[in-house]
Amino acid sequence: MLGICRFINKAKQSSCSENLLYFGVLLRILLKYVASRRRRPPFFALDRFLEQTAALPDKPFIVFGEETYTYADTDKKSNKIANALQSQPGYEAGVTAALFMGNEPSFLFTWLALAKLGSPVALLNYNIRSKSLLHCFNCCKAKVLIAAAELKEAVEDVLPSLLEQGVTVLLLAKCCDTPGIESFSDKVEEASDAPLPRSLRSHVTLKSPAVYIYTSGTTGLPKAALVNQNRFVSALAVTSSYGVTSKDIMYVNLPLYHTAGFLVGFLGCIQIGSTIVLKRKFSASQFWDDCRKYNVTVVQYIGEVMRYLCCTPKRDNDRDHKVRLAIGNGVRAEVWREFLNRFGNIKVLEFYASTEGNVGFLNYAGKIGAVGRVHFLHQKLFPYILVKYDTERDEPMRDANGLCIEASKGETGLLVSKITDIAPFVGYAQNEEQTEKKKLRNVLKKGDLYFNTGDLMKIDKDNFIYFQDRIGDTFRWKGENVATTEVSDILSMSDCLQEANVYGVHVPKHEGRVGMAAATVKKDAQFDGSKLYEHVVSYLPSYARPRFIRLQSAVEVTATFKQMKVKLVEQGFDPEHIQEPLYILDDCVRSYVPLTAEIYISILSGSIKL
Repeated sequence: MLGICRFINKAKQSSCSENLLYFGVLLRILLKYVASRRRRPPFFALDRFLEQTAALPDKPFIVFGEETYTYADTDKKSNKIANALQSQPGYEAGVTAALFMGNEPSFLFTWLALAKLGSPVALLNYNIRSKSLLHCFNCCKAKVLIAAAELKEAVEDVLPSLLEQGVTVLLLAKCCDTPGIESFSDKVEEASDAPLPRSLRSHVTLKSPAVYIYTSGTTGLPKAALVNQNRFVSALAVTSSYGVTSKDIMYVNLPLYHTAGFLVGFLGCIQIGSTIVLKRKFSASQFWDDCRKYNVTVVQYIGEVMRYLCCTPKRDNDRDHKVRLAIGNGVRAEVWREFLNRFGNIKVLEFYASTEGNVGFLNYAGKIGAVGRVHFLHQKLFPYILVKYDTERDEPMRDANGLCIEASKGETGLLVSKITDIAPFVGYAQNEEQTEKKKLRNVLKKGDLYFNTGDLMKIDKDNFIYFQDRIGDTFRWKGENVATTEVSDILSMSDCLQEANVYGVHVPKHEGRVGMAAATVKKDAQFDGSKLYEHVVSYLPSYARPRFIRLQSAVEVTATFKQMKVKLVEQGFDPEHIQEPLYILDDCVRSYVPLTAEIYISILSGSIKL
């Protein structure tokens, strides 16, 4: 108690009232987290859902188009799925299962069912196919795959490998004629909706895996970030501080397989007892009409969402809605201002976090462009620092003693956060190499251990912290992180390309950076646009497929054999200034075709959308 009083006295000495406000927010989060940790038997996200169901059985929980499911409906639906699962050969309570489906109520019902059975769940990106799909499935050692009916063909592509491993494959359809894939919806309809005994999940602890969420890093195929039950408990504590109430209606159109849609949207609504309006995918043209139709009061965003909304044609009813709060991350300052000017007095709650990371920020002061503000209590609980970073050598700068050098105020530095009991880094499933790469040792003293966020940040004179850029080989397109080395590896597996240097280039009137590759052709081979197209489509989701290919006689590298990207990024994809052959991905003809001056002009004018 004396320690808390000292913190309060320190905070009072600050002239900034926001610091006192944030102190209260942090204290509430901490107390809620500790209270949840101390509950016996152990208290998990599922238990919070069951509490809400008991308290609010008839309250709408999920609204999906014209369908509405109350908390009690959702509970019974998940019970039916759980009871049907128990009767399936190859499944037993506690084994890991993978969900392969888009945003729909069944996704949420099925996750709750698996939670009731004590099963960890891998949330597969429904855009992935072929080798990438198999890789992601194998990462978490799942024994069961539950897929949406519309993804049947994607499952069939990897079915031989799944059957070879003895995987139980269930399709959310009433019938299925593919040997090895069992229809599941018909079994669910016939199953009992009786509650599941708690004993089925008695083995679950705070350290048990809850979900696997896939993230693209700087190398390799997608990595399965292990999110344990303790992380869920802390997420529930944090989301309770966002200002959302049980009276709110939240619009969730971000993918449920991502952290934002699942943890902030789904689990956030469970924590508060609010209603989810679930959308299959984001639509800028339908966004505000949906908000008006369903009386939405809270929306989620990523930076691209804000910009897409601002790019829609202006309407007289742009401010005719009930949205009061927007929660998300990645919005640029100019887009933030434009959004407020156009759509009205909406509180924008920008935050910074990552799926596997151990540090986060909340822009409680509402400073446009910032992701948060440095606060002594925050830094006490989650020690972090910005260190100087050498972008040429792609590594932190170190002094004569081999320790990292702290970045000065106003200077861009790499954000690293100390790995502690209260701020752990669990790592990636079946990928010790990538887990180790995210650890940074000997930061402030010999032997210490920090998590490397991979993000460059800057702190201004008023202690506001700003995101600057990602380090290494990752860029963002269509709301997804694209790992350039992963794409490069895939391109090099093709019949015609020997080596590929993948990077992102800016395209006017488009958010993020679109993929481009400077590549060399294999000896005695010829560039084949059609074959390369088929190869890329087989291995990469649409957002990761390079839109432009630039053929070179050799890929330029640094003295340490790292591919050079800066000059290539600056040169872009203008055929007037690049003498080497340029190609563009054309879905209509299913090939990479020559990029002409006419096509280039059409892209710049917006006639051709990428």
